[in-house]
Amino acid sequence: MKKNRVKELWHEGKATVGTWLALGSPLVAEIIAHMGFDWVLIDTEHGTIGIETTQSIIQAMSATATVPIVRVAWNDPALIKRALDAGAYGLLIPMVNTREEATRAVQASRYPPVGIRSYGGPRVRLYGGVDYFEHANEEIAVIVQIEHIDAVNRIDEILSVAGIDAWFIGPQDLAASMGVKLGLDNPDPRHIEAVSKVLAAGKKHHIPGGILVGSPEAVNQRIAQGFQFIGLSSDEGFLRSAASVAFNKIVK
Repeated sequence: MKKNRVKELWHEGKATVGTWLALGSPLVAEIIAHMGFDWVLIDTEHGTIGIETTQSIIQAMSATATVPIVRVAWNDPALIKRALDAGAYGLLIPMVNTREEATRAVQASRYPPVGIRSYGGPRVRLYGGVDYFEHANEEIAVIVQIEHIDAVNRIDEILSVAGIDAWFIGPQDLAASMGVKLGLDNPDPRHIEAVSKVLAAGKKHHIPGGILVGSPEAVNQRIAQGFQFIGLSSDEGFLRSAASVAFNKIVK
């Protein structure tokens, strides 16, 4: 089976950097993947990206080394199974707030006897290899999203679940759950403390983790802090930023 390069980098203690795909365009995804990101995340939780588009996006990326990760809409075995059958090599599971929810995410992502994922789907062996079913449990990355203060307060019990490959902080929803001002790279001391608590727990359990940031400078800062799974902006964000910079230089 094709190796999961992101998991290999994590095991080597190295950081990986990726970005969000929210626009639902396979061509945009192909362009982004050719930029050299370690991974890209197809966001099916927010927006209108369905399973057919998800598969098309993953197919568009196949000529690159960028690893396709899918954020499913919810911690639901049916959604998890379909994302994996489309060719996802990693899953981001939103709003994991308890040990039980983390266990459910792992179970749904693994074939028996480890989990409950059912066998099927023609694409997995085309992309992953003819021995996909034998090695998928080793290569698929299960990433739990820590985006509520309840999850922060239970982070040790969540990360004690066997089979979790990484964790990822959703800074906006975390801020909302804490009643602090929204924003990436949040300067609120309470938010900083919560993020630090999760990072410390990740290091304690030897599970790599990440966070979404808004600038290259913030990526470098998070890498220095020990994050290994950093998301920088999104296809929408890059488009909006570049268009704004260009337009504002026009003299009329």
